[in-house]
Parts: sequence; C-alpha cells; structure tokens
Amino acid sequence: MTVNFNHKQSAHCENGVVSNLLRFHGMEFDEPMVFGIGSGLFFTYLPFVRVNGIPGVAYRIWPGQIFKRFSDRIGIKIERKKFSNPAKAMDELDRMLDKGQPVGMLTSVFFLDYLPAAYRFHFNAHNIIVFGKENGRYLVSDPVMETTTEISYEDLARARFAKGMPEPSGRMYYPVQIPGDYSVEKALWTGIKQTSDHMTRIPMPLVGTKGMKYLAGRLRKWPERIGNRKAILWLGNLIRMQEEIGTGGAGFRFIYAAFLDQAAHKLNTDKLTDLSRQLTKSGDQLRDFAYYAGRVCKNRKSDTKTFAELGDMLEACSRQEHAIFQELYEVSQSK
Repeated sequence: MTVNFNHKQSAHCENGVVSNLLRFHGMEFDEPMVFGIGSGLFFTYLPFVRVNGIPGVAYRIWPGQIFKRFSDRIGIKIERKKFSNPAKAMDELDRMLDKGQPVGMLTSVFFLDYLPAAYRFHFNAHNIIVFGKENGRYLVSDPVMETTTEISYEDLARARFAKGMPEPSGRMYYPVQIPGDYSVEKALWTGIKQTSDHMTRIPMPLVGTKGMKYLAGRLRKWPERIGNRKAILWLGNLIRMQEEIGTGGAGFRFIYAAFLDQAAHKLNTDKLTDLSRQLTKSGDQLRDFAYYAGRVCKNRKSDTKTFAELGDMLEACSRQEHAIFQELYEVSQSK
C-alpha cells in the first residue's frame, strides 16, 4: 500500500497536512495561503476550561476548521469520518490506502513514537498524513518532520484514540472532489474578512484582541491570586501554547504576515503589504514576551521582568494587533 507522495515540511501541522494533501491531488497552495484563506489566526483565553488543571489558551481556531473553511472557499469536497471502535478505524484506513488515497487524521502527540521523547506530551490535536503501509508499518508524512517516517499499527491506533480533550475519536479526512474552476481572489477576501472580524469585532472579552488584553490583566495578578509556584506553572504553559504547540502565537503572526504579502500581489493591494510588515513586528513583540516569560520561569537573576511588566507587554501586543486587524477589516469591507 504505497503511493508516490511528495512530503514537504511546514511550521504548523494542519496547514502542512492540507497543503500536502492538495499537492497530491494537483493543487498548489503553500502553508501561508492555506492558513490565510482558512482564517486560521485567532486568540482565545478560557479561564473556565482547564487543560491538565491550567486555563485554556489558544492562538488559532479549533482544530479542523482551517481545512473546513479553506475547502468551502475553494470548492473542495472533503470526506470526514470518526469512529467509536479502533479496529474499524484502522480497517477503514487500510481500505483507503488500498485505493491509493493518502489520509489526514488527528492524533495524540504522546503516542507518536517517532518524535523525540521531550516533545511527546498529552496533546490530542496533532494532524498527520498516512500515505502507505509496508511490512505492517504505516508510512507517515508528519508536517513537523523534515522527512517521512513510519509507525506501528499499535502506536497509531493509540494515537488515534487517546483519551482527553479533545478526543481524536479516530478522525480521518481526505479530498474526494477537486474543483475545476474557482476564484482565488474571492477566497482571499473572504478569509481576510473573517479573520479581521473575529480578532476585533466579536463582543466577548475572552476572544480576539480583547482576549489578549483580558489575559494581560489576569497575568499581572497571578502571583497574588494563585501563588508564585502555580503562577510560574501557568506562565510556562502560556509560553508552550504560544511557541511550541503548532507554532503558537508568534509563529502564526509570521505565517499570516506571509499570507498578507502574497495576497497583496495577487489582489494588487499595497495596503496589505504594509499590514504584513506591521504584523511581523507584532510577532517579534510576542517572541520578546516569550523570552522574558521564559526567564521568569527559569528563575534567571538578570534581564528579567515582573508579572506586571509581562502583562504590560502582552497588552501592548493586543493594542497593536487591534489596530492592525481593524484596518484590515476596513480594507476587506471595501471589496
């Protein structure tokens, strides 16, 4: 069960899986275009939703939505399946591989034994592609890996049915119909409009740039509210979600900035080039935030900042991004 599959490494798993699957079917969309058209950039802070006892924070939309939005806007028909039984899920995977169809799927990082031990933790929303099977082992295109790899039946089944939030439930997906004709320009503007709308105009304090500002305020008070030890634990998780889980916040800014730069050329709109540069600077500021937050977590004695100062840095990022996405929304509304 093998096909001629072209693997390309990417910064973020879902973007990479979508790009690699579409390339197999003859459609060339790189990672920034997938992420931008799919309106992947987002922010939410959910203090009432605990993951391993720590408030939830995300710098992107819910797993699976990038591919759904992208496919809807380009006109790609996607088959999606989930299962209650691991054996049935693995049998269905074999059936698709027999047909020569590479399959995208959700997995838990913890059970992917080809990853270094330091990166294997309980995160159940990692996307990979299985494109073949040889000698009882599955051939894997994992976007975070430089080359393709392989995994056993047992470990893949565990990864597909890990417990926790969200449960992968054996989810798998693949294109079944590719459009002969589509409007890239319309898809670009639709993606831009939704991202800028969700970052600035949802009337809730926990999402978009409002959510960043809200988190900044909570961050300042963590040591007093929950104690220094727990505050450092929560701060460490915030860094991990920003910088390690699927490229995180700063990395997503760089990817989206690259998308805006590409869109500027395709749409002949110079304003998008300027906003691309501004968003790159915002990504740099978030990286600075992660640097200083990391030094706090490691108890460094020099070049450190207080929790209050870290909150100020994050709030400054929220103000800058609100201005960027508000202007981006206004540009998209005129089209």
